[in-house]
Amino acid sequence: MRAICLSGVASAALILGSLPTSPASADTLRDALTQAYNSNPTMLAARARLRQIDETVPIAAADGRLGVSASGGYTENVKRSTALSSFNPRRQISAGVNADLPVFQGGAVRNAVRAARERVEAGRADLRGAESQMFTDAVAAYMDVIRDQAIVALNSKQVDVLGTNLRASKDRFEVGDLTRTDVAQSEARLSLSRSQFESAQAQLVASRENYLRVVGKNPENLEPPPPLPGLPDTVDKAVETALADNPDLVAIKKESDASRHDVGVARAARLPRISAVAGGDYVDYLNSLGGIPRDHGTTASVGVQATLPLYQGGGPGARVRQAEARVSEALEQTIAVERQVIAQVRSAYASHNASQEVIRSSQTAVSANELALEGVRAENGVGTRDVLDVLNAEQELLNARVQLVSAQRDSYVAGFALLAAMGRAEASDLGLDGGPLYDPVANYNRVKKSVFDWGDDGMPTAKASRTTGVAPLPSESLQPMLPFEPVDTAPETISNTVTNPKN
Repeated sequence: MRAICLSGVASAALILGSLPTSPASADTLRDALTQAYNSNPTMLAARARLRQIDETVPIAAADGRLGVSASGGYTENVKRSTALSSFNPRRQISAGVNADLPVFQGGAVRNAVRAARERVEAGRADLRGAESQMFTDAVAAYMDVIRDQAIVALNSKQVDVLGTNLRASKDRFEVGDLTRTDVAQSEARLSLSRSQFESAQAQLVASRENYLRVVGKNPENLEPPPPLPGLPDTVDKAVETALADNPDLVAIKKESDASRHDVGVARAARLPRISAVAGGDYVDYLNSLGGIPRDHGTTASVGVQATLPLYQGGGPGARVRQAEARVSEALEQTIAVERQVIAQVRSAYASHNASQEVIRSSQTAVSANELALEGVRAENGVGTRDVLDVLNAEQELLNARVQLVSAQRDSYVAGFALLAAMGRAEASDLGLDGGPLYDPVANYNRVKKSVFDWGDDGMPTAKASRTTGVAPLPSESLQPMLPFEPVDTAPETISNTVTNPKN
């Protein structure tokens, strides 16, 4: 176990190291990741899976250790031969102890232990991969909630604006300044905006529930995330780092090494086996031999046993070929995972860069649409633009703002996914505040040399937090807010342009 602390030097390498302390009522991204790390059932199951793999080492080593067994029995001879009654006791008890120490087993135990150790290393890499995936899911869930809250806020303001527009249109219709068509267009656009608002609210509910599933608690006043330091300058650097540190690639390479030792285990079936044996027996006929004064005794023996397989029906050869085929499969899977990692890194890198470009374009579009809406309103006020032009301009501004917050979410998630593919988004990289990290080596060190047959840890109980008792958040529980850079969500209405056309 090692405690997590942030220092001035180390914080630059931590993804969340620059996150400031937040009020108790707000949740930060670090809070969410810490909560998920400590209570996510998928994460806890992955740790239990690694502990299972840890036990394969002492299991394999046990086949090369001393084995001791005891036996005992009681026999009652209910029918005896009368001719040999003096040699047929009526009853007897017996007890014996036997010991067997393998001396040579063709390398089966040695290779089995080595294969198990390689698979432990692969299991640790799999745990790293599970951490990266869980953290990526948590970041995506966190950003989805922020994005959808922003979209709800934008659509809510749009409904307010279009409602004001409709009232202004009706007022102008009453004085003969607009036609029924203008009013109908305003009503239609307001109805469409309300439906979009309802859809946005439904999507926010879905994102909240997904957050609850991944993190284990409802989102509460989520703060904007900190920047992602450590992103590579070029895609080649990202690929180079990923090929060295990606946990999925490390795991498959270790599995490939383990499969090579499996070939040695299979070949051992064709080699001789030698064991040192010792035994002792005691028998007592319980005075049932009739006339024989001493009717009990003990024996003891020591020796060496050797077994040389001569013919086994072709089984060993088949198992060797099978193990060699597994090596071939692992080699090809290594290349497949390598390809997948390269594609994943390049895709995440491209997505992040593309999202950055979309952010810049969307910011320009928002600014341009704000100016365009202001101009269209002014022109509407002097009669050179109609109501539909204003409604279209408002919709275009809303679309640009929604695209902006969506691109900001996509950029952050793609950047984190890139770090995860590079092997840089694990618990040790994130500076979590939830206490010491889980140590995947501690359990292995505890059990690797275990020789006690009666050692166990007791029947486990579930440790993950349950969500059955967590009530869904009511629709008014979270005030919609804009993340990232605030943008104007209160454009002037048509009624304003009527009273003050210069606006």
